[in-house]
Amino acid sequence: MVSDVSTQIALAPEISTWPDENAQLIGSRCADCSATTFPVQARCPKCSGGNTEEVLLPRRGTLIAWTTQGFPPGAPYKGPTGKDFVPFGVGLVQLEDVIRVEGRLTENDPAKLQFGMDVELTMIPFTTDEDGSEIVTFAFQPV
Repeated sequence: MVSDVSTQIALAPEISTWPDENAQLIGSRCADCSATTFPVQARCPKCSGGNTEEVLLPRRGTLIAWTTQGFPPGAPYKGPTGKDFVPFGVGLVQLEDVIRVEGRLTENDPAKLQFGMDVELTMIPFTTDEDGSEIVTFAFQPV
């Protein structure tokens, strides 16, 4: 995690507890059927109920599937493009026995990634805005 939080802004501040030192993703759980979602949803996608509450998701999980994003994604992607673009890993992570979350990986070398490896949530630099503030986003790093 980068140390100077005063010049950093979360890409999507509503989805995590960052700038907490051990930030967690924020999901929702249905009080009627116990389905968990990420990000937060007002209605349950499983039972359609509206009785959901915010929950903090586990920080650690297992890499279930992954790939490397070798070119800039399409809109609404707002990160680096052209010569500034660096390929990045994308993975599907099973967070304990709670939920599967798709997110960036801190590792993009296929030789260093393996199915079933343990990963942990972290925050990483994404881009810089027009005011010079560093925009950070969540990612999963091997542990």
